Amino acid sequence: MRRARADTWERFYAVVRKIPRGRVATYGEVAERAGLPGYARQVGWALHALRPGTRVPWQRVVNVRGACSVRLGSGSEFEQRRRLEREGVEFGPGGRIDLGHFGWPRDRAQ
Repeated sequence: MRRARADTWERFYAVVRKIPRGRVATYGEVAERAGLPGYARQVGWALHALRPGTRVPWQRVVNVRGACSVRLGSGSEFEQRRRLEREGVEFGPGGRIDLGHFGWPRDRAQ
């Protein structure tokens, strides 16, 4: 069972590594592109499990509303926003990203 989870998470990480700088994808999009539609929550768990200093650009994955997902008491959403802004991603009202503009285009996914 543990090996299956590790293999699944590696599929998610491989997709996240392909998200171009200055673009974002939703948890659901990552799951779908990994061949596991409906596994958006598992994408979140996989990204949460990453160790500090990872080379996986976790900051490029946002929720379906185009916002940073808040983890109670972690402050990670501030770090995520800072990293994305450094990449040129802009936040609009309510801290949301325009997925039509900054989303990872489907035709460039592969």
